[in-house]
Amino acid sequence: MSDSKAQKPERPLSPHLQVYRPQMTSMTSILHRATGAALSIGLALFSWWLVAASIGPEAYGVFGRFVSSKIGLLMLLGFTIATYYHLANGIRHLFWDAGKGVNIKSAYATGAFILFFTLLATVGTWYCVIVYGGAFL
Repeated sequence: MSDSKAQKPERPLSPHLQVYRPQMTSMTSILHRATGAALSIGLALFSWWLVAASIGPEAYGVFGRFVSSKIGLLMLLGFTIATYYHLANGIRHLFWDAGKGVNIKSAYATGAFILFFTLLATVGTWYCVIVYGGAFL
């Protein structure tokens, strides 16, 4: 019995990330998962905002100082990017579920569109935040 194990031919290993070249479809899938995780973390920040607002001015002041800091602004920027990307890619997935745009040409075109939309919407949102002096915060 042990002889049969010794004579088994070696099976090739599955290709890994080092073998494959990054493609639009794989990168958008990975980014969709990453932005979903980032939105979960951002939800904690959003919850903090709601709780601080309900507790009173002192708690809200602590929250306001945090989101006005460099790390807080970076988290808000990341939350904005994650929100727009996940929204756009989620809509694309709804179309895919309906059988629309599942060919490779459409997948690449819609992938490029969601990246462009994410950039445009994020820049537009932060432009409004800067122009209105953080009135949204």
